[in-house]
Amino acid sequence: MIKKKVLDYFKSRYVNNRIVLLIDSCLSLLAVVIAYFLMLWVTGAEHELLNVLFPVMALGGLTWVLVSLFLKVHKHVIRYFTFGNIWRIFIGLLSQAFVMGGMMSSLAHWYYYSPTQVITFLLFFFVFGGFGIVGIRLVMIWAYSLLGLNVRTVEPDHYLAFGTDARCVSLDMRLKTSTHFKIVGFVSDTKDDRALTISGKPVLYFANIHHFKEYVDIHGIKGIIFVDQDSVIKEAEHILSFSQKLGLKTMIAPTLTDGGTEVSHRHIRDIKIEDLLGRDEIEVDLNRIIASFNGKTVLVTGAAGSIGSELVRQLAGFGVKHIVLFDNGETAMHNLRLELERSFPKLAFTPVIGDVRVANKLTKVFEEFHPQVVFHAAAYKHVPLMEENPCESIDVNVKGTRLLADMCVKYEVESMVMVSTDKAVNPTNVMGASKRLAEIYVQSLGLAIEKGKVKGKTKFVTTRFGNVLGSNGSVIPFFRKQIAMGGPVTVTHPEITRFFMTIPEACRLVLEAATMCKGNDIFVFDMGKSVKIVDLAKRMIKLAGFVPEKDIKIEYIGLRPGEKLYEEVLATKEVDLATSNQKIQHARVRQYDREAIIPQYDQLQEMAAQMNVDQTVSLMKQIVPEFSSKNSVFEKLDDKNAKVTHE
Repeated sequence: MIKKKVLDYFKSRYVNNRIVLLIDSCLSLLAVVIAYFLMLWVTGAEHELLNVLFPVMALGGLTWVLVSLFLKVHKHVIRYFTFGNIWRIFIGLLSQAFVMGGMMSSLAHWYYYSPTQVITFLLFFFVFGGFGIVGIRLVMIWAYSLLGLNVRTVEPDHYLAFGTDARCVSLDMRLKTSTHFKIVGFVSDTKDDRALTISGKPVLYFANIHHFKEYVDIHGIKGIIFVDQDSVIKEAEHILSFSQKLGLKTMIAPTLTDGGTEVSHRHIRDIKIEDLLGRDEIEVDLNRIIASFNGKTVLVTGAAGSIGSELVRQLAGFGVKHIVLFDNGETAMHNLRLELERSFPKLAFTPVIGDVRVANKLTKVFEEFHPQVVFHAAAYKHVPLMEENPCESIDVNVKGTRLLADMCVKYEVESMVMVSTDKAVNPTNVMGASKRLAEIYVQSLGLAIEKGKVKGKTKFVTTRFGNVLGSNGSVIPFFRKQIAMGGPVTVTHPEITRFFMTIPEACRLVLEAATMCKGNDIFVFDMGKSVKIVDLAKRMIKLAGFVPEKDIKIEYIGLRPGEKLYEEVLATKEVDLATSNQKIQHARVRQYDREAIIPQYDQLQEMAAQMNVDQTVSLMKQIVPEFSSKNSVFEKLDDKNAKVTHE
């Protein structure tokens, strides 16, 4: 019983790295003493040279400690020690030998060291030092193994790595001591590589799933690991598809280089649908972005939302003076605050619970903080919900934006960046139309400033993009929940398509668009190719290890109120103009005169406040004539407006 407790104690604890440093230092000093006396004996040197032993030991010991701390030789867990760690030890010994040899050579004038004596000493030191420091580790590993304390009591699962480049080899080397993963082969997409071996392991090529299944069954393969997103996308219909059909794990490791960080099972994760929907990496001009925001006070509305919170994270790394977080979600704001305090301890920020519809609250924020740049991400965004609550959509998306834009002008904000949506283009729903109305007001205000009709200096920019992967309420988290519950996965229509972009890349483009602002601009983002939602559902089912329609059913439930089959980023009459970033285009849209639309906006807000739903939506359609409802109770208003226009 006592023996078991002792073994359990040592099994759950590692040798303190300070003790390891002390032991290594003592062994290196012992090697100095042994090498020095052997040098005296072998070369027949005079005994007066013993006077230099202690200075040599002192300098050598100090050198070892400094080099060991720099290379972190003492921080390797000894029971996980591999020959790949030996190079650090020998670099430390070489550094120590170089310093001691230099000292002995510099003292040759007084103590008559010959080159032969110095070289003999250093050779003996290097041999005994290496044997001592490496040997103690091997002895401890043997002791751990003898007592059953070594980690490898269970054989790790066998995996294949996709690829044959340096990253794959680096992955293999870093997983040598892993108790979860063991790389037993490398998969190539080239038939000619089949005769190669890497680190003594075969390079494999699989022409079809039958060949792949045979190898998997014989060698007990549990899964395949990819080292980059490009490989995942490229092999989606080949090795990745084979693995999913056979129920193997499909995983992705962080990008690795020979000098990269250590990799453990915690760093290797399952492949997600976001990896399969990847696009070319978004490149932005970081220097220009940093120069634009460095040292400035920035206000972000909707700061605790999906887009707002990512904007805050990215701004936190650009040297801003202060960030004001403005949102009405208490829990989400609390979580964001904790994250910022943990991840950006030096960031100056102030969380403010508030609503963009409340003028007094906005006034207090502007008077207290005097923001120089404003990012407006606060909005109601869910299409079916806003179709059922059009007055609330006007209240937040239109009234809130109008109040904020007017505050920006009043308090001389340098620029305001509004986050809009592709649903504002030829809108078929209330939400999209409300965002288009917000665009119109912001643009008309910017135009009025340009023409001198409104006194101010604020530059306004609007950014449009489509769906962002993983945002609150988006289709991907929804599908994940349905798959976890065993299905069915519900899709509105077999032909419905959407554009997708990750939240970080969307925010990078928003930040760069803000630096391009000349005043009164609307920028649209290159969203890549649209994706069929049913194909997205099938891929997610496969990634979860199931077979679509067999294990998890897909059901079509019909288009929701106001929903389009496909989205657009430019209206029919809009022209896109190139910018310095090929992923960002400048939209030339119809211009509105602010003085002409103010009475309509006042009337619109009054109708919304009185909850006059039909009158509110009808006026929306008059201001935005391209707003044509689809699959909605408001289609009747299109006919009514058409008759009025005709008469």
